[in-house]
Amino acid sequence: MDASALWQRYQDWLYYHEGLGLYLDVSRVRFDDSFCTSMKPKFDKAFKDMEALEGGAIMNPDENRMVGHYWLRDPEIAPTPEIKQEIVSTLEKIEAFAKKVHTSQVKPPGAPKFTDLLSIGIGGSALGPQFVAQALTPDSPPLKIHFIDNTDPDGIDRVLGELKDRLSSTLTLVISKSGGTPEPSNGMKEAKHAYETQGLDFSKHAIATTGVGSKLDQLAKSEGWIDTFPMADWVGGRTSELSAVGLLPAALQGIDVRAMLEGAKVMDGATRKPDWKTNPSALLALSWYYVGNGKGEKDMVVLPYKDSLQVFSRYLQQLVMESLGKEKDLDGNVVNQGIAVYGNKGSTDQHAYVQQLRDGVPNFFATFIEVLQDRLGPSPEVEPNVTAGDYLSGFLQGTRQALYENQRDSITITIPEVTPRHVGALIALYERAVSLYGFLVNINAYHQPGVEAGKKAAATVLNLQQDLLKVLKAERTALSLEALVNKAGASENVEQAYKILRHLAANDRGVVLQGNLAQPASLTISYRA
Repeated sequence: MDASALWQRYQDWLYYHEGLGLYLDVSRVRFDDSFCTSMKPKFDKAFKDMEALEGGAIMNPDENRMVGHYWLRDPEIAPTPEIKQEIVSTLEKIEAFAKKVHTSQVKPPGAPKFTDLLSIGIGGSALGPQFVAQALTPDSPPLKIHFIDNTDPDGIDRVLGELKDRLSSTLTLVISKSGGTPEPSNGMKEAKHAYETQGLDFSKHAIATTGVGSKLDQLAKSEGWIDTFPMADWVGGRTSELSAVGLLPAALQGIDVRAMLEGAKVMDGATRKPDWKTNPSALLALSWYYVGNGKGEKDMVVLPYKDSLQVFSRYLQQLVMESLGKEKDLDGNVVNQGIAVYGNKGSTDQHAYVQQLRDGVPNFFATFIEVLQDRLGPSPEVEPNVTAGDYLSGFLQGTRQALYENQRDSITITIPEVTPRHVGALIALYERAVSLYGFLVNINAYHQPGVEAGKKAAATVLNLQQDLLKVLKAERTALSLEALVNKAGASENVEQAYKILRHLAANDRGVVLQGNLAQPASLTISYRA
């Protein structure tokens, strides 16, 4: 396509939202008019499905629940007065609590005020708050946020080590809908141990965001934690950033949560239009469908050209992959759907994997996130009439052009600046794009059987560990690996048993391995109390 035709295509397919100052450019995705025409029946159905979803239809049959994250930013469309009131009262409670913390009306027993916030969660309960924290935290926040988002002891030690001298003035937030998810539960217990080691009462430093009546809710109330905040069952983890899950830590950091909600509400309005050409989320879903042939055949590479948006690719990784990565469609057919997402930031990746993107395997499409404002205030020139921000913009435009010239498709989203309003809008834009794409390919974007399968498999491993330790503690002599697994009733899980024992031995947990480590079957195992 020559330059004039490409310029015309850019103008024909450029979406602009005047209220948000947001641009969406899908002109470098090579679909044509005939493809768009063929997609119209699918989109007509998808738009109707979206209406049903927002109206309160049961969209997660596994848990028999509605999917209502859209109501969070516009309680007026909630399906019942009770849900509307729940949304309004929760937001008011969050804002009131944050104000009390900031003004020291709520403070730790041994310090004049809380200085730090330790947020403990997993998945969407961590990624959303992390994304927003990096994007929007003010230079001097009222509370500096830290995250425990895994059950890795070394990672936990690093975070608690940073807080060691300020633990007495740290507020700890535990986020878990059920209270039974291992990672946040473990993080909570590790944090509690750290407080107790310093002679501090954990309950006087602890708050929770959880389901009403959950295990965590009951624990918090029985131990007298400072407060609890509700997590509705109609909000899934990966779409929970604009619920108490994300709004509470944001408010405590001094971020304008009302502006985030307002930006999402504005974007929701734009993406309800039942016309894919004037609906930015529909344009994204159309492009994803085209480049991947409706089967996720190409990966989504997300490249935000702004340091503050670096975590956006990880946030989208969960939102897109957990929502769309499904074995079966709604009719029970095996389809193995999904779109793989990865990315970091520009222009760092100019010197990392852009070489492969341009010249290597064409198994991806790129999404560039552009921010027009370089910084607050003027920039010095690094060359005559050129600033560092000009270089950043040039790298983005040059990479986009280089990819297109080599038959690689790309999408570009442009916002004027990184503000709470624009971050809220980006969250809403992608939430609805995922929903629409899910309807286009006839899968349920709101359940996660693969995640549950992984949790069950982990529980099986831990049960086997208990069985192995029980046998070892009862024996007075060393056992061969074969004898041990037979006594534990695990003869079909020898490899798993060996890896459990190796891990226990490496951490001085009483298990002793003797023999040739290069030949696991030859090892003898004993237990030393």
